[in-house]
Amino acid sequence: MERICLFPGTFDPITLGHLDIIHRALPLFDQLVIGIGTNASKQPMFTVEQRTAWISEIFKNDPRISVAGYSGLTIDFCNRLNAKFILRGIRYISDFEYEKAIADMNRMLAPDIETIFLTCSPVYSTISSTLVRDVIRNNGNARMFLPDEVRF
Repeated sequence: MERICLFPGTFDPITLGHLDIIHRALPLFDQLVIGIGTNASKQPMFTVEQRTAWISEIFKNDPRISVAGYSGLTIDFCNRLNAKFILRGIRYISDFEYEKAIADMNRMLAPDIETIFLTCSPVYSTISSTLVRDVIRNNGNARMFLPDEVRF
């Protein structure tokens, strides 16, 4: 049975911290789907199409990684993909508390889908898409936080 994992998020934009988690998770799974979720409480800076294009470009040479947009419950998207794992990155203990609550809810809704937490490498712990967007909005140089493929 193929081990399919969904890495859900808004990836607005995808950062070096995201790439750290993705590259370190790859040995654990046969296939990794980067799911660009629509979050009603977030107003994205970049379109789903732009984010999809960036991610597709970054991973164009790795057939184990794909990208897809989705809306609705993450576990429903997992079921459509036949994914039995959800990958989440953790930077700080506050991330864990929030992510654990979501993982617990998902487990009650879909006991056959396991959430896997990976802590990011210390060098990336301060990078978040929210902070990167703030730098961009204020005409700062965010290049040091982003993959080369992310151009705007």
